[in-house]
Amino acid sequence: MLPHWRFRTEAEARHSAETIYELFEKYLLHHDFVGADMARKYLQMGFTRARRYANHPQGRKYAKGTLGATKDQPYPYSAGSKNKANAILPQAEDATTNEKARAAQVFKKYWDQARAHPEYQQQKLAFKEKYYHKKSPE
Repeated sequence: MLPHWRFRTEAEARHSAETIYELFEKYLLHHDFVGADMARKYLQMGFTRARRYANHPQGRKYAKGTLGATKDQPYPYSAGSKNKANAILPQAEDATTNEKARAAQVFKKYWDQARAHPEYQQQKLAFKEKYYHKKSPE
C-alpha cells in the first residue's frame, strides 16, 4: 500500500484514497481482515499526516530546543518528538482551507467509509472473538 499512499495535493490524495479503498474492499472480499485493517490504517494515516502538514507546513509541531529535554519526563513527553516538551508552533492561518487540509478531508471521507463498512465490522468482530476473547479451559 505504501507506493499508493500520497497526500501532497488534493488530487493525489483523491487518487491515493480511492486506490487504497479499492484494496480495502478486495481484502474484505477475500476475507483477509488483517489486509483490510491495514488499508483502513493507511487511510487514517493519510488523514493524520495531511492534517499535520495543513497545521504546520514545515511538518514540525514543536519548536526546536535542547535535545534530550524529554529524556526524564513522564509520558507523554517521553514518547515521540524529542522537542515535545517545547512550545507548540503556531498553526498555519489557512490550516482549515489549504491544499493539505483538503487532502486530509479526502482521506477522512474514505477512512470513515472503511470504519463503517458492514463487512469490515463483521470481520473485525470475528477477528476479536477468535484472537482476543478466548475462554479459559475449565
